[in-house]
Amino acid sequence: MWRRFRERGGVWVLAQSLLMVLILALAPVTQGTTSIPVARTTAWGLFLLGAVLGIGGAAVLRHNRTIFPRPREGSQLVQHGVYRWIRHPLYTSVMVLAVGWSLFWQSWSAGVLTLILVGFLNLKARHEESLLRARFPAYGTYCDRVKRFIPGVF
Repeated sequence: MWRRFRERGGVWVLAQSLLMVLILALAPVTQGTTSIPVARTTAWGLFLLGAVLGIGGAAVLRHNRTIFPRPREGSQLVQHGVYRWIRHPLYTSVMVLAVGWSLFWQSWSAGVLTLILVGFLNLKARHEESLLRARFPAYGTYCDRVKRFIPGVF
């Protein structure tokens, strides 16, 4: 069981989950002492954007969705919906929500962990993309056309 979990990319999932839990738990405990109203307003906008990306990505993926980097057997390459603009909208959603959470609580320590999460998700996405390239011949062309996290930028 553990071997199968590791083969599918379970270690990536565990590390990501740990970072996310730390950000969620640490932000309220280490919140800033000065209230900056614009930070909370910006945070709500980021929560909305993160929710739209996450829900949009999950809705389009349907049965292709998995928590593991390795694609499911029988999955298909999805290039429509939000995947028309971003290759990894679910990872982008997690990043945007983590930034929003750090801003909402104005927590520097959660902000630092969010930067670590962003770097980690970039590495995880690169790993996942190598698996997707091996599975789907058209994935390379898709990567040439669609950016990883931010439409037209990165």
